[in-house]
Amino acid sequence: MEWSYTVRIWAIRKRDYRKPYQLRWKVGSKPHSESFLTLGLAESRRAQLVTATREGEPIQVTIGLPKPLVAKERDITWYEHARRYIEMKWTHAPGSTRRTLAEAMASVTPALVMDTKGMPEVHAIRTALYSWAFNVNRWKEAPPPEVAKVLAWFERKSLPASALADRMQVRAALDALTKKLDGTTAAASTIRRKRAIFHNALVYAVDAGLLADNPLPQVRWKLPEQVGEEVDPACVPDPERGANLLTAVRGQSARGRHLVAFFGCIYYGAARPAEVIGLPRRGWGTLRLRETRPRSGSAWTDSGEAHDKRGLKHRPRKAVRTVPIPPELVALLRWHITAYSVAPDGHLFRTSRGGLIQDTGYGEVWAEARRRALAPAQRASALAKRPYDLRHATVSTWLSSGVEPQLVAKRAGHSVAVLFRVYAKFLTDGDDAANAKISARLKRQD
Repeated sequence: MEWSYTVRIWAIRKRDYRKPYQLRWKVGSKPHSESFLTLGLAESRRAQLVTATREGEPIQVTIGLPKPLVAKERDITWYEHARRYIEMKWTHAPGSTRRTLAEAMASVTPALVMDTKGMPEVHAIRTALYSWAFNVNRWKEAPPPEVAKVLAWFERKSLPASALADRMQVRAALDALTKKLDGTTAAASTIRRKRAIFHNALVYAVDAGLLADNPLPQVRWKLPEQVGEEVDPACVPDPERGANLLTAVRGQSARGRHLVAFFGCIYYGAARPAEVIGLPRRGWGTLRLRETRPRSGSAWTDSGEAHDKRGLKHRPRKAVRTVPIPPELVALLRWHITAYSVAPDGHLFRTSRGGLIQDTGYGEVWAEARRRALAPAQRASALAKRPYDLRHATVSTWLSSGVEPQLVAKRAGHSVAVLFRVYAKFLTDGDDAANAKISARLKRQD
């Protein structure tokens, strides 16, 4: 922006118009004018300009107003800014990222209001903000009356975006994004993800001229103490239980037989479920994972389909992750192809109707497998609660077998830093073996 201290202000003149009182002034060489309904309003604006000039305030050349008034003129509510931020990010974001953006904005927006008088119930707020206010695909639709009422409340009560210059407001927003709908603390990875989005939204506010700088780095705030990302060993099945669960999948139904190789890829190859859904037929003895099919929901994708087609997580679009697989999985995949062949599009796993496997479908099969394979006390515990725990079981097995962490991280498809952070408890299990190796080496010096 160009600013100037050279200002000339003329007297107010009256004309025969709907707004008869006109104020004229010039900033540098650029003329400005503004008309008002009453003389008092015109004099008030003139007084603002005169005062700013006397106090040495710079005047913005294009807009013609002093710095404090420029910010006030351009200010919008946080609710409106959040919607503009979502719209800016929407076009180039995949469906799963769009959901994450909406979740973050739906978490912080209720904390950034002038007061809570008449504030709707928490679940109504969640539905209105997450599914309507921050979902661009829904903006062309008229929301139901109960949703429109909630959105109207936020339009009235939302703080100005400029209020985020107050660090206490930022702290309130950060505290809000640590909580789930039931009031319990969210996972560390969820909090970090939402904080990053909130940070980016504040950067966008700076770019839009709503804030002078981003206040977030100046706020001393940390994750709640009890939050961690480490995998709980109680969730992870040992090799014997893992094999029993796969047997229980195979034996329960036709759908189970169709999915046993799907779960086998997660268990023996440490593949993520979304990677297995997009798994094509490739060389045997090695999995070559090249795409994911995360389920975002049709409301969040441009295609209207429930699944996005994306590259591997945190990798370039055409990257391929190579994972050597044991004979057990080789045999399982060969059996699957013999029994079910390969889909016309080259994929191994599909529903009976030829569509992509849904998380609800394989979730039901997994729940039944747990019921069959685990004792009552184990079923009541967190042991193998989710199919994703099979992936944790594979990584922990690799680590406990003495495979170098760098190679484990490469096969699992994440960084060594993530491996050490998430699987810390399994890495410490090797202390006894490490101590024995060190003792043996020291004894050779005796």
